[in-house]
Formats: sequence, C-alpha cells, structure tokens
Amino acid sequence: MSKFWSDVVHNLTPYVPGEQPKLSDLVKLNTNENPYGPSPQVIRALQAEAAETLRLYPDPNSDTLKAKIAEYFDLTPNQVFVGNGSDEVLAHAFQAFFKHDRPLLFPDISYSFYPVYCGLYGIEFETIALNNQFEINVNDYDKPNGGIIFPNPNAPTGVPLALVEIENLLEFNTESVVIIDEAYVDFGTESAVKLISQYPNLLVTHSLSKSRSLAGLRVGYALGHPDLIEALVRIKDSFNSYPIDRFAEAGAIASFADEAYFKATTAKVVATRSALITDLQALGFEVLPSGANFIFTKHKTRDGAELTEKLRANHIIIRHFKKPVRIASYSRITIGTDEQSKLLIAALNAILNR
Repeated sequence: MSKFWSDVVHNLTPYVPGEQPKLSDLVKLNTNENPYGPSPQVIRALQAEAAETLRLYPDPNSDTLKAKIAEYFDLTPNQVFVGNGSDEVLAHAFQAFFKHDRPLLFPDISYSFYPVYCGLYGIEFETIALNNQFEINVNDYDKPNGGIIFPNPNAPTGVPLALVEIENLLEFNTESVVIIDEAYVDFGTESAVKLISQYPNLLVTHSLSKSRSLAGLRVGYALGHPDLIEALVRIKDSFNSYPIDRFAEAGAIASFADEAYFKATTAKVVATRSALITDLQALGFEVLPSGANFIFTKHKTRDGAELTEKLRANHIIIRHFKKPVRIASYSRITIGTDEQSKLLIAALNAILNR
C-alpha cells in the first residue's frame, strides 16, 4: 500500500526507540528509565484522578502545572510550556524555530531524534563533530546557523558541558535560538535554566521521564522567554490543544511537590553510577565521564556488540549503537539498582573470563 504514501513518508528514516522486551526475569538497562518508582504522592494523586471527571476534557493550557513548574524554577507561568513528553516539546520547537535558510547545528553524536525531525519538517542541518574525548566544543558552533541544539549532558555519551561554556555560546550566538535539551540534567549536570533571564534566545527543555520516574505518563516542558513560549503555544494549538491528560497533569504536579523523594532517588542513582564505573574499570572497561543516569563504555579488548549479545543471553539488556562508526565499540548502560549492577558485573566477569 506504499503507493499511497506521500514523498515525505517515502523519504523518512524514523527514530528507533529502545527495545521494550516482554520478559519478566530481565535486568533492563537499555532505555534510561529510573529504577525507582514515582513518589508515593504521585500514586495518590493518580488514584484520586480516577473519578467521574474523566468525562471532561483536561485544561488545554495546563495552567496549574505551569504555575507549579514556574514556582519551582522561580519563573513566571508565561515562561513555561508543557507537552506530551519532551519529544513532543522538541518537535514543536523544531517547527517553531528552525525552519530557516541557514542550517540547524547539532553534534554528530547526539540524540538521534534530531535528524528525524529535520527530515520530517524539511529542515537543513549540519552536524558538528565531537572532539576525541567525545566533548562538545562550543567554539565549533561559531558560524552562520538557523539554530543550535544539543543535549546536556549529551546522549548517548553522557558527557556534560560546563555552564560557563553554554554561556560562552550564548554570548556569540545571539541571532538564532539555542535549545539545551536537559532530559538527564538532574543526575549531576548544572542546568542552564538560570541563564534564561539573560538570554532571550535560550530555550531549555526537561523531561519527567527520568529523574521523576514518570516515563509512563509522558510529560515534558520547556522554559524560556515568553516570546519563545508563545511560539510553541501557537504550534501546539495548531496541532493538538489537549496534549496533557488529567492523569499526566495530576502526577506531574504531585512529583514537584515531593522534593525530598526526588532528591533521594536521584542521589541513589548517582551513587550507584559511581560504584558501577569503578567495578567496570576493574574489568578493563573505559568509561566516559557521565552527568546522566547512564554511562557510555567500551572494553579495551572486547567488541561492544559481542558483549551486548552475550549479556542478552543472560537476560541483561543494554544498548549498543552501530552508527556512527566511531562509537561502534561502545555500549550505553542505564544505571539501575545496586542489585542490578551486581548482576551485570557478575555476568560480565563470567563472559570475559569464559
């Protein structure tokens, strides 16, 4: 039936999400989900929302959630945009800010949804190579452009970029929008949100999927100058006026109300990450610096694809990227619980010494 497809569909190369295997006895370390469940306050809020009011549409503007997020970051509600996961927020941002004559710039090794959106919306782009340490050099972006986007920390590498470097970028790049995609920022990377008041072309996007354990609710948001937010609202209201359902809004609001739980669970993930890095290095792995809830690693003598498949045979799932070629020897490992890390290390030890 592909004869009915438009040229756009024929030419698309869709994003491939991480595998979600239907196995019960699985150590699942491939999609950067939080190993700890959401706050008990979130569960109670969701239970309370299961009521007769579900027959009514949700608030199309998500005003209560916007007010909560604005209060949390010491912003105003007109500096907040919310959407159905940060991927949808980013999709709207690509349409709103990056359809220009000059190319969008982003790293050559980065979130693989960026080129997908460019293909979907007809946006020209240019990739900027990371250095030999897989770091972003902001001076490489000092060229004519129609926008700049990158994750911080970067994905899939996990390498963070210092806030002073982002400010350096914003100092010389004043004529196009800069988006800092902070999906993983809460695991030890300094946020650029504090720069929003100084730079009207800065948009920062966040997700509740990782640090707040709400991947199943699909809530993301953007923070920036009111003019940028208004552009996103115009796109949203031309696409889907009700992206956040009643459960998602209730759960998201409750997650911001339980700061103690948020800090405790992110701290546990960071501690487990540190211990796992030490254990992997003892087995001969090289691990890139990480400010995320995952690590990017390769063994000094064994192939990444081989190790990934042998771990899979042991019901341990990590993620391997075949492209680009220079990361083909690496694997990305989500930080799980301490017990999951022990199972991973035991399996790797057996594989490497077999």
